[in-house]
Amino acid sequence: MPSTSENLLGAYLRDRRTRLDPAAFGFSGRRRTPGLRREEVAQRSNISATWYTWLEQGRGGAPSADVLNRIASGLMLTEPEREHLFMLGLGRPPEVRYRPVEGVTPRLQRLLDTLEASPALVKTATWDVLAWNAAAAVVLTDWDTVPFRERNILRRMFGDPRVRSAQHDWESVARFVVGTFRADAARAGATSEVARLVEELCRTSPEFEALWRENDVRVHGDGVKRLRHPTLGEIELEYSAFAVDGRPDLGMLVYNPVEDMVAEGIRALVAMRSAGRQHRARV
Repeated sequence: MPSTSENLLGAYLRDRRTRLDPAAFGFSGRRRTPGLRREEVAQRSNISATWYTWLEQGRGGAPSADVLNRIASGLMLTEPEREHLFMLGLGRPPEVRYRPVEGVTPRLQRLLDTLEASPALVKTATWDVLAWNAAAAVVLTDWDTVPFRERNILRRMFGDPRVRSAQHDWESVARFVVGTFRADAARAGATSEVARLVEELCRTSPEFEALWRENDVRVHGDGVKRLRHPTLGEIELEYSAFAVDGRPDLGMLVYNPVEDMVAEGIRALVAMRSAGRQHRARV
């Protein structure tokens, strides 16, 4: 039988198996070793006990993705643990499972709020906006005033005349947005969610439909965004895109003012917004 150093998959399976409490899964009886038995893991994973034993012993060749997914479920693996299982078993990560998200953690919101002069937001793979800071509200869109279902960058880009008029070159921006959206959605595996959104946008916007049919793919990365702001006038913002907690379905966009004068103007608008909200709260 291969040594532990040669059979990393088997060693990992044994380690995960011995960490589980048999009583929690309805298994009883006296045991000489901790955790579940091999046949119990096989039963929970709906595979044969012989096949599972061979995997722990490093025999029988590479398992299929279906088998690894069953074992991940049987061992109650977390998503990072499941990914590690695939890397050991197949040398690649598993196919992405899209998970709808309803909000962000307080920690992430606090991070956004520390960026006083830099508009920042967190979006999903379908470009629904989950969170934003005050600077984003005064420079980009005050998402507090937008109905929950409409908090989507594509819906605003192709359906809100104010967002359109604020772009320095709307056609170029729209083409870039659609191409980047296509790449983000494919990376996150959000096939059915994207299909519904695309169908809606094609029905309501001939311009979106034309751009979508171009099959253009872009990468967000970083660059410069030019806007016409009703108070600040023509402004330039350098933007950067970041992954959130290593998840392909969440991304954070941060826009930094190129000029100090614009940054000071954003801070002033944020202060006015905060004062107005405090006044309304007292009333």
